[in-house]
Amino acid sequence: MSSSTISMFYLLFLFGIFYFLLIRPQQQRTKRHRELVLGLRDGDKVVTVGGIYGTIKQVTDDTISLEIADKVIVVFSKASVARRL
Repeated sequence: MSSSTISMFYLLFLFGIFYFLLIRPQQQRTKRHRELVLGLRDGDKVVTVGGIYGTIKQVTDDTISLEIADKVIVVFSKASVARRL
């Protein structure tokens, strides 16, 4: 094998490592978050990326109204929801 062939295999190997350790996991996280955001419904208990716990009172195209205490409703971007409880 020539040195250029070995170099090519080495570069392909490095790309494979980067793909499976960096690129693919990020794509999976993005897909799971997109599915979470699309599945938000009234009454769901959620946590925002800022750590605020609350119950969804209203869902619109881009925003959610989140009740964080009795009669305290705050409007957030849908993308700011970190997880559903």
